[in-house]
Amino acid sequence: MKQLLFPNNTQFWYETLRSMSHIAYGGADFGEVVSTASRITEGDYDSWYTEWFATAGRVSSEAEKALAAGHRVSARDGFLRASNYYRSAEFFLHGKDCDPRHDHAYDRSVECFKAAAALYTTPRIEPVLIPYENTTLPGYLYRVDDSGTPRPTLIMHNGFDGTAEELHFFGAMAAVERGYTVLAFDGPGMPGPRHHQGLVFRPDWENVITPVIDFAETIPEVDNSRIALIGLSMGGVLAPRAAAFEHRLAALIAVDGVYD
Repeated sequence: MKQLLFPNNTQFWYETLRSMSHIAYGGADFGEVVSTASRITEGDYDSWYTEWFATAGRVSSEAEKALAAGHRVSARDGFLRASNYYRSAEFFLHGKDCDPRHDHAYDRSVECFKAAAALYTTPRIEPVLIPYENTTLPGYLYRVDDSGTPRPTLIMHNGFDGTAEELHFFGAMAAVERGYTVLAFDGPGMPGPRHHQGLVFRPDWENVITPVIDFAETIPEVDNSRIALIGLSMGGVLAPRAAAFEHRLAALIAVDGVYD
């Protein structure tokens, strides 16, 4: 795609494409993305935050009105897009310590995603807390149906800046539609544990994945002999390290997140 927006700023264009890439699974609307991007001052990080936050607020407000009126599908779709837009709003705030906008936009992204998840009937999407050392890791369990049938399972995590919620658009929804049980989560250093627990990355990622698999094996819908791990972005480095030591994994997928 020719770089029509932000012609002199690769960062802003890349992050705009990132939102567009989530259109297929309901994470964005093309018109909303282009409209938002056209209001942003190129290279101005505060402008980026302001405009994405405004779009997210408008879309989430519309979703709340739809839900109050009993329009559950419209509400679900709106909450999904708002979740992704709030995530985009806080992206360039990662390097700013103690910026209250960062925590607020992140929390709103999670709230909107959970509101959307609660409105799904098929598949079932359930927020979970995975025991890890003396705390827990946040995640989501995707079930194909309510039958309790053990199925091949995909464990997913992102990297430095991607969230467990964004994994919905990156492959979690695609996998559950194709008959997989999915467990998506944020590990230490990733947004949830970093924002709220102060947990940082660790190189021995097997000590993260092992308790996640322990948790997965307690779930009836997980076929313990067919568990795959996918790591995206920086997770494409972490996941292979874990697989080298955690031998219960039947398959490994490492995706760096950038193909060109």
